[in-house]
Amino acid sequence: MSDGDAATEIMHATYRALCSYGYADLTMQDIADESSKSKAALHYHYDSKHDLLCAFLDDLYDRFVALTDDVEGDDPHEELLALIEAVLENPDDDREEFETAVLEIRAQAPYEEGFRERLRRLDDHLVAELTGILEAGVADGTFDPGIDPADTAGFIVTVLTGTSTRRVTAGRPVECSQRMLADYVETNLLADPAELSA
Repeated sequence: MSDGDAATEIMHATYRALCSYGYADLTMQDIADESSKSKAALHYHYDSKHDLLCAFLDDLYDRFVALTDDVEGDDPHEELLALIEAVLENPDDDREEFETAVLEIRAQAPYEEGFRERLRRLDDHLVAELTGILEAGVADGTFDPGIDPADTAGFIVTVLTGTSTRRVTAGRPVECSQRMLADYVETNLLADPAELSA
């Protein structure tokens, strides 16, 4: 098995173990039990659980980039709504358990620079994607030229993050936030056709 194949297997095993045990109770043995690797083999690739989870967050980043790259729309307005929908997509049972585990990792970020750095990278990527869509929409007249794309993107990411956290911690559905964000786009971001034609 190549190093790439081994890394992929370990990432999948880490995903399954996080779903089963969460962050706090997760051990290297738990991850080994979910793969064909021994605990010693895991330590050959990663010095500690912390190092393995940092690698896992890197893998999560790559998958998140792939998810956002797949989002399409006929115009910036549709693309913005499609990206919001993709981020807030209702998870299946496994993903729900996984998001709970990731939230536990987030809770450790203030104390773990490696976690904080990688979670910031995820946040920065989503802000950059949204900023790009908003800038394109301002340029082609879809969005109000008076908006600040970067600040608006940061606000939307804050709402998305809070919505995901409420779903995991309080079991709140995302549909209300998704609907309110769509209303926010319609009422605060779209350019006024009357002003454009004036």
